[in-house]
Amino acid sequence: MDYSSRMKSLKFLKMNMEKYEKDIYQALNLDLGKSAEESYLTEYKIVLNEIEFLMKNLKELMKPQKVNTPLITFRSKGEIHYEPYGEVLIISPWNYPFHLAFLPLAGAIAAGNTVVLKPSEFSEKTSDITEKIIKENFSENHVRVVQGGVPETEALLQKKFDYIFFTGSTQVGRIVMKAAAEHLTPVTLELGGKSPAIVCSDSDLEITAKRLVWGKFTNCGQTCVAPDYLYVHKDIKEQLLKYIIKSIRDFYGEYPKRSSDYGRIISEKHLLRLTEFLKDGKLLYGGNFDLEEKYMSPTILELSSWDYPVMKEEIFGPILPVLEFQSLKDVAEIIKKQPKPLALYLFSKNKKDVDYILQEVSFGGGCINDTMLHLASEELPFGGVGDSGLGRYHGKYSFETFSHQKSILKKSFKPDFDLRYPPYEKNIGKLKKMM
Repeated sequence: MDYSSRMKSLKFLKMNMEKYEKDIYQALNLDLGKSAEESYLTEYKIVLNEIEFLMKNLKELMKPQKVNTPLITFRSKGEIHYEPYGEVLIISPWNYPFHLAFLPLAGAIAAGNTVVLKPSEFSEKTSDITEKIIKENFSENHVRVVQGGVPETEALLQKKFDYIFFTGSTQVGRIVMKAAAEHLTPVTLELGGKSPAIVCSDSDLEITAKRLVWGKFTNCGQTCVAPDYLYVHKDIKEQLLKYIIKSIRDFYGEYPKRSSDYGRIISEKHLLRLTEFLKDGKLLYGGNFDLEEKYMSPTILELSSWDYPVMKEEIFGPILPVLEFQSLKDVAEIIKKQPKPLALYLFSKNKKDVDYILQEVSFGGGCINDTMLHLASEELPFGGVGDSGLGRYHGKYSFETFSHQKSILKKSFKPDFDLRYPPYEKNIGKLKKMM
């Protein structure tokens, strides 16, 4: 697809998003209890920014990239051409069902691919509006939505695609990668893991608390880059916990269940799983739930060690386990023994502490003195490492992810040195002297 057709597709995608903006918010509210304001901030606006970035930079992104060539290729030009992979399969999850479907879709379209989009069956209303937007915007030969559950996903994975982009759990990511290997299909896997937050003794506690609460309890904790657990220096632990509880009340009131800004758990099954974690450690705050309404209140657990079920898997809900530390080195060693997390958040004013964690601990990406905002920048690549994912996207990295980088050397016919040709014994000797 040439520049004009790609640009036209991106423009139509943006127009239809704007046309159905209220319907998108309504669907997200029905699926996850999100307010229109939260949906705008964490789903709609981030996709809109991505599309606008791609439209603004598409011509430049599509240009062959010139590179230097070695002397041995004298009178030549080196170029990298960005070529569409071809047929792309995008499998999106339920926790940010609009954002995590349309953001990679925009990148795949900008790179000139055709797409099969498989949205989650759990966020049913958002999947329906997704299909409506796509059908009005694209022919089925260009972009097609396939709805359904596990059988439909398995059937799609049996087919040969040129590229697969999957967002979801590490467990399912392994299944996707195994299926892709049958066809030698390249993949991007955006997975998850237990993302730590570490608060040092020199932090601004009131601001730290607000940013932790926002990062943890947005979307009811169902965010792949949410702080999964908190390590706090023992000298400030009690004070920070007071500020965290205060921030919860400031954000959601005394009764979060009544707050329009506090969402719901995706399913009763997922909520039941979360309620089992309430037995772990000491309950400091919250712990209320309602199966019928799929509600769980913001909850804080105090733990003395990792020897609890809540620390054995990604929580993916509004439960914040809190552990204390005395030595930052000890915390780093503990985290390094776990699978590499998707995100890490460090709160500290000490440059040495910041540099130490960045050098010692491997993780997908993160923030210093904040949470989650690193994924809001089109200039930063987003992705995991190890068990938390494979590959990257956002902004120009989305375009690169969905493009094969074809290497081209353009050579002049003249001069044509005999030095590179056989007989080598004679000519290579001359070449060595010349070099």
